[in-house]
Amino acid sequence: MPKNALPHQAPDLLPAALIAIAAVTLFRVALLPFATADLFVDEAQYWVWGQNLDWGYYSKPPLIGWVLRAVTDLAGSSSLFWVRVPGPVFHAVTALILIGAAREITDRGTAGLAGLAYITMPSVAVGSFLISTDTILMPFFAGAVWVWLRLTKGGNLRLAVLLGLCVGLGMMAKYAAVYFIFGAVLGAVFVPAARIAWRDITVAAVVFALVISPNVIWNLQNDLATLSHTADNVDWVRQPGIQLNTAGAAEFFLQQFGVFGPILFGAYLIAAVAAFRSGAWIQRWLVWMSAPIILLVSVQALLSRAYANWAVTACVGVVLLAVPLLWPRLRWVYWTGLVLNLTLVAAIPIAATQATEWRFEKDGRLVLRRFAGRSEMSRHTIALARTHGVQDIIADDRDMLADLYHTGRNSGLNIFAQAHPRHAPHYFAQKLSYPPGRTGDFLYLGTAAEPPCPSRLVEEYTAGPGAYANRTVRFYIAPPDCWDR
Repeated sequence: MPKNALPHQAPDLLPAALIAIAAVTLFRVALLPFATADLFVDEAQYWVWGQNLDWGYYSKPPLIGWVLRAVTDLAGSSSLFWVRVPGPVFHAVTALILIGAAREITDRGTAGLAGLAYITMPSVAVGSFLISTDTILMPFFAGAVWVWLRLTKGGNLRLAVLLGLCVGLGMMAKYAAVYFIFGAVLGAVFVPAARIAWRDITVAAVVFALVISPNVIWNLQNDLATLSHTADNVDWVRQPGIQLNTAGAAEFFLQQFGVFGPILFGAYLIAAVAAFRSGAWIQRWLVWMSAPIILLVSVQALLSRAYANWAVTACVGVVLLAVPLLWPRLRWVYWTGLVLNLTLVAAIPIAATQATEWRFEKDGRLVLRRFAGRSEMSRHTIALARTHGVQDIIADDRDMLADLYHTGRNSGLNIFAQAHPRHAPHYFAQKLSYPPGRTGDFLYLGTAAEPPCPSRLVEEYTAGPGAYANRTVRFYIAPPDCWDR
């Protein structure tokens, strides 16, 4: 048994858990080709980033763009399947890493069940269908937790390098990786047994700095674009006064029962309290690696707003605390929570295949309307450009631009964002805006205003069901010097 292990020994369910994790992952991958859900705006934008490799992007660090570029290049295809398939694969890898981390705490069987609990969490079910920066971050965050636990047993240069790589690559996936540093510092301060050697900390810090330095330099060269966007999200820092959003904070906290699963999150709350009453040091350290994340984002929700997934990195501590609590004492509760979560595991991939079919009975709207109608709008725009013999398309809407680039990737047409000379409101305006010196008229896809020059309205188009339902979009033919005037 590992040095830090808890005394309980569960039946060895590790092989069965590994088979179940593989089965869940294969189920998700197998249904991806049948999905009718369009890429969401963020997914399409991440793919565009991959077509324009850089050390950073408007709203996120670069790793997700690199991953999508590597996958689609190796596959020779940028279809929806290949854009989304890293999701279930990355989460499966995270589940395996969590099993390794759990082995530092408990026995093989319980460790396997911890991995199974992770792969069936509602947020992981969603993240296995929609490719996101959280998905790319999670294996590195979980890996950092595992390596830190290993380092508490004694200094190890290679593990210290690996720790720096995990945290650095996590930061290159999403800046939420900084929560690991925050939690590890608090844990080391308040849980002396969790401290690691100063040499290992120094080595890890140097490796971490080297890994993230290209993104830091990129930010400095691009007016701190990504950090500025992050400040926009945490918008209370720029507000002259603070208005407390108590309802938003309560809503965010309750949403965590949906993010992690109601049974799992409830068990975590109990385990977190018990850890400070009679728990081992390792349990108290896991509280510091998770509870501050939930607390910090709850404060953000109180001061402004927060999305349910903003505290998802806490899932490492949630799983590693909740499962060893439930399995030895209340196995039926563990199985109940697992079955509840498995319903979403099954429902989400199936729902993705019915994005254009399932409707609410009351008003007939599509259930997954946010994921329908986007590619249809792009195809209509491309067809209209060809009808009028223009090679350039300009749009002023980020959502429409994102899908236009992906759906129109083989159209032979040039797609640009409307130029914003002062402050670019999104990546497309920042890096892919309409350049001066073009020749030939362009098709302008207007959602907010008409072009600022004499132009010809060629169509008023009312979108069908989906993301743009009943929204009227105006198409204009305008001259190439429109903004120069």
